[in-house]
Amino acid sequence: MSTFELKTIDNADVEARPILKSAKDNMGMVPNLFAVMANNPSLLKAYTSADESFRQDSGFSPVEQEVLLLSIAVENGCTYCVAAHSFIADNQSNVPEEFTNAIRKGKTIPDTKLEALSQYAKAVVKTRGYPSDEVTQAFRDQGYTNRHIAGVVTAVGMKTFSNYINHIANTPLDQAFESRKWDK
Repeated sequence: MSTFELKTIDNADVEARPILKSAKDNMGMVPNLFAVMANNPSLLKAYTSADESFRQDSGFSPVEQEVLLLSIAVENGCTYCVAAHSFIADNQSNVPEEFTNAIRKGKTIPDTKLEALSQYAKAVVKTRGYPSDEVTQAFRDQGYTNRHIAGVVTAVGMKTFSNYINHIANTPLDQAFESRKWDK
């Protein structure tokens, strides 16, 4: 059970209301993650701003973005974000389900470049920002650059916001993501 109130457009702080309204307009719903984050507008603003910037400016394709975000969520054991990013990957970003299922199960992605991306992201999380030279070189060997390394750091920071608040608040999974529910 969540220990946080699920804020709505009507009862959220004035600073959070436009973000919640935009989510509802764009997604047809206010995800429970946003409803929880709205308990502190600074968290909601920081997360949504980082997400928007990451989606537009990271240098990663939509498929790479979801592989990256899903890999981080799995590494952090965030059941909410694994389900949400699996759903987004399947329904919006055209990531083959075989790839998302591999990430969810801790198996190898059957694509060398995406596997290097996933391994690098997980290494950054596991080592708290000290990935080995070998995993960094394997990432670079697949054509990734310093821009991409910095993009991974952006994704890790962004997912730290969402993964940690979901752990603390025990955010209930939205019905929309139920088909991709995940248990660690």
